[in-house]
Amino acid sequence: MEFKKFKAATVQTSPVFLNVEKTIDKAISFVQEAASNGAKLIAFPEVFVAGYPYWNWVMTPVQGSKWYEELYKCSVTTEDEDMLRLYQAAKDNDIHIVIGVNERGNSYGEIYNTNLIIDNKGKLIGRHRKLVPTWAEKLTWTSGDGSSLKVYDTEIGPIGTLACGENTNTLARFTLLSQGELIHIANYISLPVAPPDYNMAEAIKIRAAAHSFEGKLFTIVSCSTISKEIMDALKNDVPNIEELLTRKNSAFSGFIGPNGAVIGEPLIDEEGIVYADIDLAKCIQPKQMHDILGHYNRFDIFDLRVNVAPTRKITFIDNHEEFNKK
Repeated sequence: MEFKKFKAATVQTSPVFLNVEKTIDKAISFVQEAASNGAKLIAFPEVFVAGYPYWNWVMTPVQGSKWYEELYKCSVTTEDEDMLRLYQAAKDNDIHIVIGVNERGNSYGEIYNTNLIIDNKGKLIGRHRKLVPTWAEKLTWTSGDGSSLKVYDTEIGPIGTLACGENTNTLARFTLLSQGELIHIANYISLPVAPPDYNMAEAIKIRAAAHSFEGKLFTIVSCSTISKEIMDALKNDVPNIEELLTRKNSAFSGFIGPNGAVIGEPLIDEEGIVYADIDLAKCIQPKQMHDILGHYNRFDIFDLRVNVAPTRKITFIDNHEEFNKK
């Protein structure tokens, strides 16, 4: 049995706000940089393509409606030309990519918060749609379904992903663990508008450590930052936007090992890219202590059932005789 070793990269930065083409250009530049430094996996923030709906937190729903329309106009499908450029970059640089996008749904005006998993051959191997938009995010995104709660086998190991607050959902996390997840991508956005006593960076670290320690795996965290460009775009509607969206300890990006400890130096608030060496063999010994997928559980007592069927919005039934005649 082969135990994978590889270098991983994670990015903490802002998108080019509501500009898909330039944000993909920015992503590709990070992909090239990471690959040149030997990375075989790179993680990008939640809805990196191409922006987070901060207006939901600082405007009324009516005020934010025009911004929702702008976000929908720059949402993407997985077949868009700009996305194809990103897939090609993964292939050209022999690197796996996990990246958040605003994905356009089939219903006109519908948007999903989606993480894409792209392998080093340039193939889109999976997408996870956020199951429950968090708090004010319900003004923007449609909920995903259980069909995207999957772990994907890759050349570097089994990868799973959850977006932001989903990483507090014990049942969602266990669903990924039960499928053999060893590399977990948890991506976030910087949230300065959290309650005054809430340390966002510390909360992100706690969530990542909990998943790594419970599941005995590696968690890679990528969080976005808020650029002056984003604040300037919203300033006409919210004059004190800089005060609302500027706060220390709002972003954390880095790596957590199977023992729940941070690997290396994480990025807190600062933009950049950091690296870590991942050795999946280190997931073995901690399982001897408590393997919640094996000897340290009682599946005769606990029974988790997960509906992985895609949501069906309508079922057409034709039982009229005229329509059934040939």
